[in-house]
Formats: sequence, C-alpha cells, structure tokens
Amino acid sequence: MSNSSARRAAPAPPPPVQSAKDTERENARTLSGLRRLGGPWLWLAMGAPLLGGILLVVQAWTLAAIVGEVIQQGADINALTPAIVIVLILLLARAALAAIGDRAGTAASEAIKSSVRQMLFAQLLARSPRAARQPPSGAASSAIIDQVEALDGFFARYMPAMVQAGFLPLAFGAFILPLDWLAGLLFLVTAPLIPVFMALVGWGAQHASDRQARALSLLNGRFADRLRGLTTLKLFGQAEAEIAGIVAASDELRHRTLRVLRIAFLSSAVLEFFAALGVAGIALYVGLTFIDFLHLRSTPLTLELGLFLLLMAPEVYNPLRLLAAHYHDRAAAKAAIGEIETQLGHMPTDLVSLAPAAPSGNAGALGLTLSNFTLRTPDHARIILNNASLNIAAGDTVAIVGQSGIGKSSLLETIVRLRTHEGQIILGEQALADWPEADLRQRVAMLGQKPRVFAGSIADNIALACPDASAADIRSAAERAQVTAFADSLPEGLDTVLGEGGLGLSGGQAQRIALARIFLRDPGMILLDEPTAHLDAALEQVVLDALLAFARGRTLIIATHSLAVAARMGHAYRIAGESLLATPVRASSSRSVA
Repeated sequence: MSNSSARRAAPAPPPPVQSAKDTERENARTLSGLRRLGGPWLWLAMGAPLLGGILLVVQAWTLAAIVGEVIQQGADINALTPAIVIVLILLLARAALAAIGDRAGTAASEAIKSSVRQMLFAQLLARSPRAARQPPSGAASSAIIDQVEALDGFFARYMPAMVQAGFLPLAFGAFILPLDWLAGLLFLVTAPLIPVFMALVGWGAQHASDRQARALSLLNGRFADRLRGLTTLKLFGQAEAEIAGIVAASDELRHRTLRVLRIAFLSSAVLEFFAALGVAGIALYVGLTFIDFLHLRSTPLTLELGLFLLLMAPEVYNPLRLLAAHYHDRAAAKAAIGEIETQLGHMPTDLVSLAPAAPSGNAGALGLTLSNFTLRTPDHARIILNNASLNIAAGDTVAIVGQSGIGKSSLLETIVRLRTHEGQIILGEQALADWPEADLRQRVAMLGQKPRVFAGSIADNIALACPDASAADIRSAAERAQVTAFADSLPEGLDTVLGEGGLGLSGGQAQRIALARIFLRDPGMILLDEPTAHLDAALEQVVLDALLAFARGRTLIIATHSLAVAARMGHAYRIAGESLLATPVRASSSRSVA
C-alpha cells in the first residue's frame, strides 16, 4: 500500500518565488522546448533564408560582373545574355525560397499552436473539479486562445529572422573580408553592435509586453464573469457601473498596447540608424576610393568589386532589419508564456508529455477496500465518516443509502479521487493514490446527479464516452438507457440537436442520456449517484434491469434514496452517525462491516 493514501492529501506547497530574471529565463526555455513541435516545417522555415543568402551573393557578384564588363571593358550586351539569364533565375529562385520559408513558418506555427492548445485543454480537463485553485473561465479561455495566438509571430517570423541575423551578416562579412579588408572589417564590427542595442531596448519591450498580456487576461476574465452575472447586475442596478469599469479597463489596455508599439518602433529606429551608418560608410569608402581620395588598398578598386560592395551593403544589414521588425514578437511570446503559466500552471514541452498516457485496458471487476477511512466536508466543518472500514468484493452490486445531504455523493467522489480523505482506499489491487490518471478514468465510470449535456445531437452527447463508437453501438446504448423511448418520437430521432445544458430535456431524459454513455464504456467499476431519481416506478425498474445486466462481471455501487433500487442490489450500507452500517434490504443481503 502507498503511504500517501494513508494520509489526507495535503494542499500543494506554494511555488517558490522567482525573480523576474529567473522567470524570463524559464519562459525562454519553454519557448525553446516548443520548437520541437514545429517538426520539419520549422527547420525548412529557418533553412530556406540561409540558402537564399547564398544565392544572393552569387546574384550580386554576377550582376556586378555584368555591369563591370559592359562599362569598363565595353562588352557586347548580347554576349552577356547567359549571365543576365542567370541573374533572373537567381532572382526567381530567391523569391521562391522566400515564399517557401514564409509558408513553412506559418505551417510550423500552426502546428505548434494546435499542439499547445490541445495540451493546455487536456491539462485543464485533467484537473479535479474540486481543486481549490481554478482559473477564472475568462482568463483560462484567454490563455488558450489569445495568449497561444501570441506565439504565432515568434515561431513564424522571429525565429527564421533570428537565424538569418545570426548567420548571414557574419557570413557576408567573412566572404567580403578577403576581397576588401576595410569593407569586411566594417561589416564585421558594425553588424554585431545592432543586436546589442536592440537587446537594451528589448528589456523595456519585455516589461511592457508582460503588463499588456496581464491586462488582456484580466480584461477577458472580468468581461466573461460580468457577462455571466449580467442578470444579477441588472437586478441590483450595477450594470452601468460595470460597463463604465470595463470601458476604463479597455482604455487602459489600449494605452498599454500603444506603449508596446512605441518600444517596438524605437527598436526599429535604433537598427535603421546603425544600418544607415554602415551603408553610408561603405558608399563613402567606395566613392572616395574611386576618386583617389583614399589610398587604403594595395591594389586599385575595380568597378566590379566596388559595385559588388555597394550591392551587398544593404543586404548585410537586411537580416538585422528583419529581426528588428519582428523583435517585439519575441517579447510578446515570452509574456504570453508567462501569462499562460500564471493561469494554467507549468506547461510541459516534452512531446511525450503532450500525449495522454494510454490506459491499460479493462482487466475485469474491481474490488474496493476502505480502512481507517475518514471523510470530511470540503470546508472541514463536519465529519461525514470517521475511521470507517468497508470491503466490497469485485463483482458485487452495492447500494449506499442515507438521508439527503448525509454525504453519499461525497463518498462516491472520493472513490474516484475527486475529494481528499484520511485513511486508506484500495481500488483493485493497489492504493487509489497510485493509480495513473488515465487508468483510473478508464476503469471507473461515474455518473453524478447533474450530468452535463452539451449543445449537439443526442447521439453526439452519448458518443462523448467513446468518440469512435459506431452508430449501431450508440443506438444500442440508447436503447439500454431508454433514451430511444423519447428520442424516436422526435423528428430527427437520435440526431435531434439539443441546446446547451440540455435545453429542451427533462431531468430524467438528461439522466438517461448520461447513463447511455456508461453503456458505451467497458469499466471495471460503475458509480452511480441517484441514477433513477427522475424516473417513475415502472421506468425505474426497466432501467435497473438494463443496469444490472450490464454490471455482470463488474462492480456496481449506487447512491440512492430509493428503497426499491436498494432492494435490487446485492448489499446495502447506510451512512449514519459518521459510520457505514450494513442495511438488510433483503433477508439474505446483509453484510458485516469491520
């Protein structure tokens, strides 16, 4: 047995407080880990511009050679037709590579965003609905939709631009250095200075982006919460005040967004300033050398080489311009990662962790053992069960009875690890705390008193339990749960579309739809909370017949007020006086409780 199950689950300790620098480094590592989700598309998006840079050097050299031969040597233009065709081909090839890089960057970004959204949504669904800390629905939806969307520019544009800026200027400078040491040295010295000044500006951009992302999440959360409580606000005459508050918050968000844009424009201005100085320096050097004002070369500067230097000068700084144009995407992405983790918790970047663990499959009925078991209400104000013990053999059918509010539902929720407890719970052959989440949800099926019905057809709602189920399987499950008894009278039968929350259904009809989901699964244990509460006596017995037939070879535990339901079970226990007491619903059904 696991010692962890013998103690009441303690609340998780608060995470250690991180400095802003540590948080920024952690966000950068998270972004770096997400690159693997882009697959080959991201590599293509980063590789295509590099190949285009190689073609650019060849194109500039060929074009300079054509002009040099025509002007200096008086070559016939017709003789240079093959070289001109080569320039045109290189131009088209570079345009094609640019288009391929853009398309690959978009594809990589969409793949990453899709994977992150699926992971965050699965992580959100995996949380216990009874967990103490739940993100506001508006903030959670903003994190999954808006903040994940903010990652688009980082992967689609910034990362390819960063690769270009990191390799191409230095490669161009190294290529030019043997041809002209002064021009090459100028490129190699000025090009690295630009990212340094951009980084200085970027610190301010990061801070402004963090505040803007936080303001966006707060505004989304506030708007969603106020929209949900609109009726209450109207009744208390606070609608106008809340509208004014949302307008003020929206205006503040607008100002924060403009601050981010001002810093982004400043970073572009810084780069343009230094790039202009670099290009002007090359132009000045070439011009003064041609008029014999400068004599820094051991050999004359040819027209061909001078034109090549002039053609390459803006291209050396162009990758840095591109990086500056998309530099704010990096700040926005890091701020988005920080806000996502603030609202939804740490985001794993391992591909294995993004995929849910495969359940081990059903291996028959599950037994249940409670030892020294104590269960309290969520506020710990009242003890439901104190030091109770219970043993349910695999394959048993058991009723849990007791007055309303005594804690029957809490007991069932504890068995599926939705509530904390003290003592030991052994499910099957291992402690409840040791069950992997996927296996537990696969092997144990639970139906609460208020099942959720989503907007969609009746068949779609039933198929939530098994998305791969065939139409025949869905029909069979609906017949077992007596859903077809009312669905077949509808114009579209099981394809009839329902409103959100089961709008248009009675409580009993919604309960039967949820019960049909159970029939689509293959659990080892079934937990039902008042499954026949909204049914008449005749229909109750029909549904029970189907349930008991389905439960053969499985363990069935039903919390119920109905003595008629309890009488159909093999054993019954009553919650009374903080204890579980055996209740003889039939002469042969009583069972001792330790």
